[in-house]
Amino acid sequence: MMTSLNVTSAAVNCFKEEWGVREGDQLRVFVRYSGGGDDAYSLGVTKSEPRYPAISVTPGNAGITLFMEETDIWYLDNRDLTIDCQGQDIVFSVQSPGP
Repeated sequence: MMTSLNVTSAAVNCFKEEWGVREGDQLRVFVRYSGGGDDAYSLGVTKSEPRYPAISVTPGNAGITLFMEETDIWYLDNRDLTIDCQGQDIVFSVQSPGP
């Protein structure tokens, strides 16, 4: 199975309006140690140039690219990642792919 990276239009708008992301920017989705809880890891986003991208997407006509490096893709474990926006917050949803 192949992992997919999906970015909603609400997330794109949030990146542009709240984060000041502009056309041509590249955003790295990375894994970070957050400690405790059910999962000791969480996802973060930062502006960065890809070095060894394992997966990337340029949603719609947004002109921005989101990617995950080979060193971070393990976290998805063949699951799909959807990046959305709720209010002013970026939210991550990791799900097993459909049939």
